[in-house]
Amino acid sequence: MQLSEQELIRREKLEKLRALGINPYPAALYPVNATSASIKSNYEEGKQVIVAGRLMSRRIQGKASFAELQDSSGRIQVYFNRDEICTGEDKSLYNDVYKKLLDIGDIIGIEGDLFTTQVGEKTIMVKKFTMLSKSLRPLPLPKKDAEGKVYDEFNDPELRYRQRYVDLVVNPKVKETFIKRTKITNSIREFYNDKGYLEVETPILQPIPGGATARPFLTHHNALNIPLYLRIANELYLKRLIVGGFDGVYEFSKDFRNEGMDRTHNPEFTVMELYVAYKDYNWMMDTTEKLLEKIAMDANGTTKVTVGKHEIEFKAPYARVPILEAIKIHTGIDVAGMPEDELRETAKKLGLEVDDTMGVGKLIDEIFGEKCEHHYIQPTFITDYPKEMSPLTKEHRDNPALTERFELMVNGKELANAYSELNDPIDQRERFEEQLKLSEKGDDEAMFIDQDFLRALEYGMPPTSGIGIGIDRLVMLMTNNASIQEVLFFPQMRPEKKPLQLSDNEKVIFDILKSEKKIELDALKNKADLSNKAWDKGVKGITKQQLAKIYKEGDVLFVELIK
Repeated sequence: MQLSEQELIRREKLEKLRALGINPYPAALYPVNATSASIKSNYEEGKQVIVAGRLMSRRIQGKASFAELQDSSGRIQVYFNRDEICTGEDKSLYNDVYKKLLDIGDIIGIEGDLFTTQVGEKTIMVKKFTMLSKSLRPLPLPKKDAEGKVYDEFNDPELRYRQRYVDLVVNPKVKETFIKRTKITNSIREFYNDKGYLEVETPILQPIPGGATARPFLTHHNALNIPLYLRIANELYLKRLIVGGFDGVYEFSKDFRNEGMDRTHNPEFTVMELYVAYKDYNWMMDTTEKLLEKIAMDANGTTKVTVGKHEIEFKAPYARVPILEAIKIHTGIDVAGMPEDELRETAKKLGLEVDDTMGVGKLIDEIFGEKCEHHYIQPTFITDYPKEMSPLTKEHRDNPALTERFELMVNGKELANAYSELNDPIDQRERFEEQLKLSEKGDDEAMFIDQDFLRALEYGMPPTSGIGIGIDRLVMLMTNNASIQEVLFFPQMRPEKKPLQLSDNEKVIFDILKSEKKIELDALKNKADLSNKAWDKGVKGITKQQLAKIYKEGDVLFVELIK
């Protein structure tokens, strides 16, 4: 492992601390009795406090120093005075340990008294400090110039997502997002618990990936010697519990879909699903409006939320638009009752990419997604989906070609999906069989037939309404974040590129190629100025690592950097 100069210096300091008998990573409990926030909110001049946190800045002025300590609730100023810390003749704890062996980023404990500086800053007068954890890597802290301009911010998305632990330390707004995420989930729990619904847990590893149309992740259980799937939804298990006699159940579910990644999709995501007996989708729309009003108030103190350039109003009521009407409004085409072949040709005329594996449901979904969805900025219930799009949904009471389903659109994206749940076991079996035909046509997102779920329905499930709300997208809306990666602590990333391991000879050649990009082989050899043996080894090493390629143009050999 190659270490930077700063990392080497910090390791030297680590050894010096140990040589002085100071354990840089002590095991004993540290008796914290206050935080930066509690001190400021309940300030008492002269009060003795014990705090712990990360040293984030300091200004050493001889025998005195002001510094900032950051804990879980914020930052507070601390004042180090040599004679307060070292009351006897030996001043080494301040002169050597504090001034020379502590670094920005170190975690320390402080015992001291509160006082207010002449400029009114609430501060801790340090009486004693304790090393709790030596930081061996320097934090990427932003810097301000004399004009107040900020430089060296830690704002590269890939680095921030890979090193979220650093992101949380140096970017306070990131922490605020995740605190708000917890407020949102707590708000949902409070809303449902007050109604008497039970929070439950259902299997993540499932023998059949049911409850949604999506491509699953496949794994294998060695002891049982069977394939298992990471769940794409928990719907069918929650409905089994309704069959079993619960009136209302909900779950915050980690679901997994083996599909693409973008600003609104991560292969692992969180959904809250709720199922309530003796209700329908109209009741669920009313309930969802009340829930989202409460969430907005709990998270932001208002029902109006700024998302990008839009102000979104979560106060009820929300518009309700049938999906086929929405398509007619935004395309001018009435697709109601249109045969599959004609629908496919219509989609093509609208400029959509379609293929023969797509049935009526997929085609309508594609038309709505591409031509209509982005128009719905304010919360809107898109209702009454065709039966082909909704294999788990009850047939519409007024039109047998439709189902009692809605999707809630906010800011041009789906936030929730809900049904009057299909509880006719014979109808459900026929719908599953239709999905099987789609699978045989090549649709790898079609639903599997879950025989055990059908057996459960045959015992009788009461009329039920269910909903799934995408928690990650909900948090994006409530925190004004445009990317799902901003609201996940640890989003899925591509494997981290390993740093290049180059020999001295390879480095000489590679540095020339970085500036030249493409160069004649003989010219590169002359510029490298290496012995024949060193040159041969260096060029072989560069090409073996696929950093450069050698090829011929006419009679001349060239070397080109591979991007």
